[in-house]
Amino acid sequence: MVNRKELNPEASPGAAFGARLRRLREARGWTQDELAGLVGYSGRHISAIETGRKPPTLRFTRCSDVAFGVVNTADSFEREWRDIRHGSLLEGFPEYVGHEGRAVEIRLYEVGIVPGLLQTPEYASVLAGNAVRRGAITPEQADERVTLVAERQAALVRQTLPVLMVVLDESCIRRSIGDAAAMEAQLTRLVEFAGQPNTMLQIAPFDLGAHRPFDLPITVLTMPDRSLMSYAESSQRGHLERESTAVLPMLTAYHQLQAESPSQAASVTMIEQVRKGTP
Repeated sequence: MVNRKELNPEASPGAAFGARLRRLREARGWTQDELAGLVGYSGRHISAIETGRKPPTLRFTRCSDVAFGVVNTADSFEREWRDIRHGSLLEGFPEYVGHEGRAVEIRLYEVGIVPGLLQTPEYASVLAGNAVRRGAITPEQADERVTLVAERQAALVRQTLPVLMVVLDESCIRRSIGDAAAMEAQLTRLVEFAGQPNTMLQIAPFDLGAHRPFDLPITVLTMPDRSLMSYAESSQRGHLERESTAVLPMLTAYHQLQAESPSQAASVTMIEQVRKGTP
């Protein structure tokens, strides 16, 4: 074959993806243009992915799964894509997200930023964009982080809605992320969230002081079988605890935090004051 570029699957996860795509395509006797017609992309696009010059997107992987007949299987391209994407996420977080999407009760405590489940697309984009500017992630990984926020939120819209209890440190609503319009939209989203029938939102004020039981963000999940899981993060990694007996003290501490924090009505009033710029 003329100008055939030899692939090194060990060069990177993207290279491994491209090499596998080429191998399966050739096993079926398809040219790049023929595969392109099946997935709705150009032959040039197929070539760029096979040679690792362009990273695959979620849409591309899903179209490829249909074309190759591997939807929801262990050989799914989407499954491989998610493994690649998770390289920009903290250790432990990808596994946590899978459990989050099945939980019947979710209890969140966050410090500094609004948690992903409550973020507007604009707010999420600003956070991801700043990570790119710091060199922490690539632009492609930033796009996938924003997509993941939307996917996590969509996963909670089910026939039986999960109960979401959220306590935000006051810093989450005081710290400006993006321009004034983006921040106002985010604060408005919080107020709307508090008005939903399956949610509870409280703000833990700065003056809570020593009564605050957590120094870092924490999430406690109640699963359909009533078992408990917790997820916590440091700056370098996340930790998913699956042993209910180990999670119980965290659940107790969370209840204490809720008891010490202002009511939802008082918390919404605080958010409205910040949104309007009043003391």
